[in-house]
Amino acid sequence: MLGLMQGRPLAIIDILRYAAAAHAGQEIVSKGIDEPIWRSDYAGTLQRVSQAAHMLFGQGLCAGDRVSTLAWNTHRHFELFYAAPGIGLVLHTANPRLPDEHLIYTINHAASRVLLLDRNLVDVYERIASRLATVETVIMLSDPERALPGYECYETLISGREDSVDWPVLDENTAAFLCYTSGTTGDPKGVLYSHRSVVLHAFAAGLSGALGFSAFDVVMPCQSLYHATAWGLPFAGAINGVKFVFPGDRFDGASLEALIESERVTFSGGVPTIWTMYLDHLKRTGHKPTSLKRVIIGGSAVPRQMAASFDELGVNVQQIWGMTETSPLGVVATSTPALAQRGREAELEHIWTQQGRMMFGIEMTIRDEAGNLLPHDGVASGVLLVRGPWVLERYYRTPQSACDPEGWFDTGDIATIDELGFMRITDRKKDVIKSGGEWVSSIELENAAAGCPGVKVAAVAGVYHPKWEERPIMLVEAHEGALLGEEDVRAYLKGCVPAWWLPDRIFFADVPMTATGKIDKKLIRDRYADVLRDVSASG
Repeated sequence: MLGLMQGRPLAIIDILRYAAAAHAGQEIVSKGIDEPIWRSDYAGTLQRVSQAAHMLFGQGLCAGDRVSTLAWNTHRHFELFYAAPGIGLVLHTANPRLPDEHLIYTINHAASRVLLLDRNLVDVYERIASRLATVETVIMLSDPERALPGYECYETLISGREDSVDWPVLDENTAAFLCYTSGTTGDPKGVLYSHRSVVLHAFAAGLSGALGFSAFDVVMPCQSLYHATAWGLPFAGAINGVKFVFPGDRFDGASLEALIESERVTFSGGVPTIWTMYLDHLKRTGHKPTSLKRVIIGGSAVPRQMAASFDELGVNVQQIWGMTETSPLGVVATSTPALAQRGREAELEHIWTQQGRMMFGIEMTIRDEAGNLLPHDGVASGVLLVRGPWVLERYYRTPQSACDPEGWFDTGDIATIDELGFMRITDRKKDVIKSGGEWVSSIELENAAAGCPGVKVAAVAGVYHPKWEERPIMLVEAHEGALLGEEDVRAYLKGCVPAWWLPDRIFFADVPMTATGKIDKKLIRDRYADVLRDVSASG
């Protein structure tokens, strides 16, 4: 027997239509690319989104066509998040930080017909333009006064167009966004989000057990809009009527502080690298945040010292875990009454050292290498599997499923899950260090080293060892002016990790990062592959 309720499909544009009706005057602020601060509200944004939709119609695009962006965190990029899927197009948010070969691959693989780009990314486009096989039209996201010659101008193209649209009713499983993995091994893989998956993700992300948004929040996404739709914030925030502040392309500490203070930002999110710069700036200037209350951090594990530094400033840190394949939120570190009963110190320690606890919509389990289910006791670690309505079923243009027959997707992470439902990543399968038949967690070693005075960033990777198969080495990037040597780091680590985990070598060098702000361990393994090869097998 079927229910007797209306079957209206879930649609991304309905999020903005709701916000424009229920929170019409709530501000949306944007720091443009070398432009003055731009201010509007949800009602005005819906009108501009409608104009952008008419503009896209005018490019001769058909339902299902792909449109690529090369853009930062601005209001124009945000508008395209609603305009393109609203009329049945698929928005591919290309990552300008990818190597050229991977960037070319993603745009060609998407077969995008239109490319919209920010003015300061023209050099990236012109470097690869001759190799883009399907792009017919290039539009600059700029005002007319600053648009470069030879490019269509977004503001000119939307000017004077109708500011309302009779939005088509789409099947909720219609494709909406195409996001690519970073391609650290092989070509990037396309993950095709649907209207249904995006809307359900937005509902769940705003819940109190997740990001806990309300209309009193002022949200500044410092995670890139091109990175898995900025962790879903453009949708979870709009559903809850938050004020948005888009920082453009400036993520240095001084720029972030200026915008946080001037716009009274209460909530932000981004990868650890961004917050390292922000905290360094506050330390140098002696400033303290006056409005910021919460920061979510993902992309890689949060160093405990970073969380403690924010806590001293009155800012709550929440770790999150997810991936492009999970739209991307999988878990968020929020407390529970059972955890709070253990006392504040134990509560914070748990939240700071775990990636997060299960949220509605995502099922999690862990299995050993033989496929056996492992207990959720916080001790047993195994391969993390997930499934849910916003989890990938298969990759774009790939016929075979990416899941097992029961619908479980292998995340590639090694994790524990405890009795309270908190999940902790101990390593990536490809990064876990197998030393003499035992596992060394590169993430836990990095977190331990991050607490050492003078250490800015630490990276750990496993390299070949003639006796132990693999042993850990560590790269340390020190704070400017820090007097720090290998023995200082080693002495600090001795009190934090098992003695046999201690890295065989510690190098002081810049830590390489991927295009999504994660430590590039593949590059480290390649670069330092032979440093232990000549070690005596008796060592």
